[in-house]
Amino acid sequence: MVPRQAQPGPSEAKNEPRFALRFISGKYQGGEYPLAEGQEIVIGRSSELDMVLVEEMVSRKHARIALADGTISIEDLGSTNGTFVNGEKVQRGTLREGDRVLIGTNILKVVAAPQDAEARANLKAMAVGRVTAKQQGGRSTEEAPRMSGILEEIPLPDLLQLFGTSRKAGVLVLRSAGREGRIYLNEGRIRFAEFEGVTGVPPLKVLYRMLGWQTGSFALDPPDTREFEAGVDVSAQEVLMEGFRQQDELGQLRGRLGGGGRLALKLPLTQHLRELEDADLDLLEAALTAENLDAFLDAAPGPDLESAQALLSLMQRGFLKPA
Repeated sequence: MVPRQAQPGPSEAKNEPRFALRFISGKYQGGEYPLAEGQEIVIGRSSELDMVLVEEMVSRKHARIALADGTISIEDLGSTNGTFVNGEKVQRGTLREGDRVLIGTNILKVVAAPQDAEARANLKAMAVGRVTAKQQGGRSTEEAPRMSGILEEIPLPDLLQLFGTSRKAGVLVLRSAGREGRIYLNEGRIRFAEFEGVTGVPPLKVLYRMLGWQTGSFALDPPDTREFEAGVDVSAQEVLMEGFRQQDELGQLRGRLGGGGRLALKLPLTQHLRELEDADLDLLEAALTAENLDAFLDAAPGPDLESAQALLSLMQRGFLKPA
């Protein structure tokens, strides 16, 4: 007969971690810190604290997170650079599972503690020493702090809101499906955007296109002080509002444009090509040479929505049809 495994008593179960703080950005990325009922974690640069984050943007005594009666509270302890929850600067507040906390260059996500006994034991063991998080890939603690992570954990809209509220400066580098894009930030505002290796694409078109990137990685590099000839000065909120509107309308147009496949000249023509303006002739040529709708939008000089609307107009006037 196999002996029955002993179950934890009430006091032991109460002290099991209920939540964990997972580092989803920064040099401690991948590390987790347990949070059990009745536990308080003081975060800062001082080696005497519970969670030690050694970087200049973190104050010696930065913030406090505690779990009591099932409620997670957070308090900024007069830090120089502030504590942010889901992009909003806070003095005091409460946290829920899924919330993201920005301290320095570190983004921590509140997650449920693992139910597996071994994983729980590993989490509890990490709390024995005051230095919290395991480091990923054996990276040195001496390297300069660099905010990085994956878009699956922190989508671009969340990043832009976070950086806008915290007034970050730097170059946000995004990589997705073999493409690379850069967003240049100054005091949280966007002043330029570009695709790697592609010139002449307006920065707002680049931004709206990258809002659709669902997977990939990001990293915030140091600021670039160059002046850009076609620069912009827009807030994250402006970009998100207009970008989402254009994405919604573009999604509705795709079905009316033959599902996004290749287009062909509609013969016999019911109207003369000479009736078209030069801009329409350029779009017609681009549509006939493009492999699909996305390739056409890449080549078209204007915003994706305007180009798609012009393409639909050419189809409605009898110049184009799905191939």
